[in-house]
Amino acid sequence: MSPSHQRTFIVHVEDRPGVLNRVISLFRRRAYNIDSLTVARTERPAISRITLVVVVDDREARLLEANLYKLINVLYVEDVTHQGPLVRELALIKVKATEETRSQLLQVCDVFRARAIDVTPSALVVELTGTPDKIDGLIEVLRPSGIIELVRTGAVAMERGARSPLAGVLDVEPPEQAA
Repeated sequence: MSPSHQRTFIVHVEDRPGVLNRVISLFRRRAYNIDSLTVARTERPAISRITLVVVVDDREARLLEANLYKLINVLYVEDVTHQGPLVRELALIKVKATEETRSQLLQVCDVFRARAIDVTPSALVVELTGTPDKIDGLIEVLRPSGIIELVRTGAVAMERGARSPLAGVLDVEPPEQAA
């Protein structure tokens, strides 16, 4: 049995009521914990993209992919884990800040290329977009200062290069690019 590790699945589905519930129910029925979930419309009308991160081994990943294809309204499934995808998250971190610590916290933000989006006499809200590891790193550096509140989006992932995962899969041509 291969060891379990985080896998990133991209699932293209018809943008219809109940589709997300069916996809998530597949994971729930098999008792898989979803580490990250994002859903949004795509560049193609009536198609949504679900990005799921889940810890499974190779056999379980193949079974999940096969079972996802059995669901109504699922158009295309891809495990992009081993393709070196571009993966990003967004985090908002509210941290305690005093007049004495504020400049040091802002320097830390600069190192991570994070932005201060709200500053009050007692707190600082920081915005960071980056890889999950980069966000984890900033959180660990800010933790001693006192994190008041933290929120993260789920991961979004995209393959590198010019290939569209839906090219040739659907009979729909990709939208024309404006000149």
